[in-house]
Amino acid sequence: MLSSDIMRGYNDTIILSQLLERDSYGYEISRNIQELSGGAYTMRETTLYAAFNRLERLGYVTSYQGTETFGRKRTYYTITDAGRQFYREKCEEWHVLRHIMQSFIKEEPL
Repeated sequence: MLSSDIMRGYNDTIILSQLLERDSYGYEISRNIQELSGGAYTMRETTLYAAFNRLERLGYVTSYQGTETFGRKRTYYTITDAGRQFYREKCEEWHVLRHIMQSFIKEEPL
């Protein structure tokens, strides 16, 4: 299992990646993250909704009420142009970080 400290810096990027194709809601995004990571990463609900609040405050996503489900309206999120730009910047940052880390990772067992 991955350390939450390692993943913390990438949560926003992961969430934004899920919104690139279409609008979505928290539970669906959480389920997709777990599925796409092969079960290696589960984003806690508190982490997910704190990230939504931060991303919305920064103007990277907007939210709206969707259709009713079991008596409740779902909150859907959509990525903004600023969010797409931020996502691209974080992807570039990841490529640099990966290159740096490859300089230090030993391929043979110690």
